[in-house]
Amino acid sequence: MIFQYGERETDYLKRRDKKLGAVIDRVGHIERAVDPDLFSAVVHHIVGQQVSMRAQAAIWARMQTALGTVSAETVAAAGPEALRPLGMSLRKAQYIADFAMRVCRGDFDIEAVRAMDDAQAISILSTIKGVGVWTAEMILLFCLQRPNVFSYGDLAIRRGLRMIYRHREIDRARFERYRRRFSPYGSVASFYIWAAACGEVEGLTDPAPENRLRSGATNRRQSVPARI
Repeated sequence: MIFQYGERETDYLKRRDKKLGAVIDRVGHIERAVDPDLFSAVVHHIVGQQVSMRAQAAIWARMQTALGTVSAETVAAAGPEALRPLGMSLRKAQYIADFAMRVCRGDFDIEAVRAMDDAQAISILSTIKGVGVWTAEMILLFCLQRPNVFSYGDLAIRRGLRMIYRHREIDRARFERYRRRFSPYGSVASFYIWAAACGEVEGLTDPAPENRLRSGATNRRQSVPARI
């Protein structure tokens, strides 16, 4: 399944911001895969933390092979001892198994998240071990297809903003101005800003000072979902 958007969203963003509009025109339509299953989406995002996209894909493929279907029932039955040999750390295996047990016992109603607004959903998802605000926001975007996800915690988003608008730094106040400008289609804006951050717009460079770039490389790895 692909995140659904079209000319309504891109035309709005181009009217609101000429520089982002130029990026949209140069990059063209972007297709991003989404996983409509909330449980597997949470697990997939926990698996992907602090590892490369290639490693995430390899671990996920092993999970699917070992479990058949990645569901609360199959994960809980496997337990962390069976999950760890698939390529993840013991801590991640424990987080995932704990989440599965909470769902199976009825302690965590994962499907109730669908009816929550963005703030409520982020708050409840962040109670899952191994899920922080950034991960919760990515679940809203790449599972629930929420239209207005624009994450300050995403390092690539901040890098893309620096590149497009030639800022040396994106502080919270400046970020919020862009969030308001792109609302209510922050999710689509995110796709194009990620594209800029990943080098898909020729000629754009990051104006941040080199020492800031080096320090940013030591922060938690965040995977920009691959284009299809």
